[in-house]
Amino acid sequence: MSHQQIAAALGISKGVVTKYVGLAAAAGLDWTMVQGLDEAALERRLLAAPEQPRDHVQPDYGRLHQELRRKGMTLMLLWEEHRADYADVQTYSYSQFCENYRRFARQLKRSMRQVHRAGEKLFIDYAGPTIALTDGSRAHIFVAALGASSYTFACATPSETMKDWLESTARALAFIGGVPQLSPAGDNCGYQQDRIM
Repeated sequence: MSHQQIAAALGISKGVVTKYVGLAAAAGLDWTMVQGLDEAALERRLLAAPEQPRDHVQPDYGRLHQELRRKGMTLMLLWEEHRADYADVQTYSYSQFCENYRRFARQLKRSMRQVHRAGEKLFIDYAGPTIALTDGSRAHIFVAALGASSYTFACATPSETMKDWLESTARALAFIGGVPQLSPAGDNCGYQQDRIM
């Protein structure tokens, strides 16, 4: 099949098909080799980190990528753990560790083009971790953003109750000066609850 036909059959862009065909060629994979691999093994072969000099201990970049999804985890903490685990051998400096990880992560980038019409949708959610206040309590951050312009409203609430949610949504609508248009799909008045990062 052509790249165009594959893209149409899978519902992805032709560029993504071309990217993975190129990765397979660079990894020396052909159809007979791919048939014998499970998805995890295929992903490791396609998205392997570039070969580095073997005098440094190579971190498991796939594990690092998963660890970074945990709340509060940073590359600095992962680098310090890696250095502690391999204190008796040579490890990368922090800057090289980060550069190698970013090179690995760039290979994983997936993107999906979304087109938002002006005024059509308002994306709303509570975002990120809570914030400490001077009185010892915590504030929850409510965020609303228009899809096309990314015009954003944010406010702090004492919790994430239905009352807080509705009051914050009303404040966001007052801030933007209107309500989103109903979408053709007929979702809840054009509101979309998405995780905002």
